[in-house]
Amino acid sequence: MKINILILPGLGDSDADHWQSYWLNKFDTATKLVQENWDEPKLVDWLNELKKFIKKIDSPTILVAHSLAVPLVMHWASANNNLHIIGALLVAPADVDSPEHTPQVIRNFSPIPIHKLPFPSFVVCSENDPFIDIKRAEYLAKKWGSDFVNIGQNGHINSYSKLEYWEEGQLILQQLINKIEG
Repeated sequence: MKINILILPGLGDSDADHWQSYWLNKFDTATKLVQENWDEPKLVDWLNELKKFIKKIDSPTILVAHSLAVPLVMHWASANNNLHIIGALLVAPADVDSPEHTPQVIRNFSPIPIHKLPFPSFVVCSENDPFIDIKRAEYLAKKWGSDFVNIGQNGHINSYSKLEYWEEGQLILQQLINKIEG
């Protein structure tokens, strides 16, 4: 089965050194959702863009969300569905419920919906992510019905982590695909 990948960047977008940008260039089935305002996001606006994009999807697609895009996916999934969304790779979720971990500008994405996702998913987190505590990420993964992967000391799993093509992440993505294809 040919599976498409929808790249969902977080706050500030994913620059050229971010693994999501590398994946966008590597996988010919990858596309990226572009938001109008990357730096002062409003949940309602980001959610509307995601809904519009997903309505056009007509083939099997995995959501690959980073940081703020993880709560975005959860908000979308709590009120919407599309039979073509078959899985999600949720990387370094931003804990928008925690003033200690996230800036005020993204607090309008709170509260993070806590419900089981209707498709297979993996939550990937780092032990030293400044935007979420590893225990909180593990708790959310459990609530969402997601497999949890701790990748050690890799910060926010972003450009500063210098992961480039992030081969470990590609292996996790393949595990997700294998789970979907069962």
